[in-house]
Amino acid sequence: MYAILKKEINSFFASPIGYLVIAIFLLLNGLFLWLFKGDSNILDYGFADLSAFFLLAPWILIFLIPTVTMRSFSDEKKQGTLELLLTKPITHINIVLGKYFGAFVLILIALVPTLLYVYTVYQLGNPVGNLDIGSTLGSYFGLLFLIAAYTAIGVFASTLSDNQIVAFIASVFICLVFYIGFESMADVTSSNFMEQLGMNTHYKSMSRGVLDTRDIIYFLSITLFFLMLTKLNINKEMK
Repeated sequence: MYAILKKEINSFFASPIGYLVIAIFLLLNGLFLWLFKGDSNILDYGFADLSAFFLLAPWILIFLIPTVTMRSFSDEKKQGTLELLLTKPITHINIVLGKYFGAFVLILIALVPTLLYVYTVYQLGNPVGNLDIGSTLGSYFGLLFLIAAYTAIGVFASTLSDNQIVAFIASVFICLVFYIGFESMADVTSSNFMEQLGMNTHYKSMSRGVLDTRDIIYFLSITLFFLMLTKLNINKEMK
């Protein structure tokens, strides 16, 4: 697994994609949070608060993570190297986990510089330090779990086709359904159960600074579910 993870990370940074993903994520967040006028602008908000970032980041990641994961297995299938990879002395689940953690680590690297936002808003508070640290930490934990689920969905979508664009579109669609789709259906049907199926509900719960085990179990379940679907799909390639 570690060999595949290392290979994935090296391949990201051997081409422009790794640097582009990090640059685009930081650039889009920076523009909306600090330059563009509107509700998301921290300087116009009037409070030392990072809620705008945690509302904006999931939407950017819905499109950014599929950009990273779309090549995971679709590229292997297109080049005809997937069969060769599957015959190597490594279990299929380790192949899936290597691909998964390779993409996950890249997104984490992109997330690390956003800690500068925390320091900046902390200093901008009146008085200095007037920032809800508990809520901020909870939001970061929520974002980490959201990234984990998005990445699992993206890796799964990459097994559906040897066309990276198809994999990208499928990944974005599934992420949208889980992030906002179930919640939208819950608004129409007034179903609390439907609302609980959506990521946004659990993400918002964690963003309040309360790490409820139900929210953690939900995200872990979604992540493991799509990783198992990924394993099942690549198992079919051997038949």
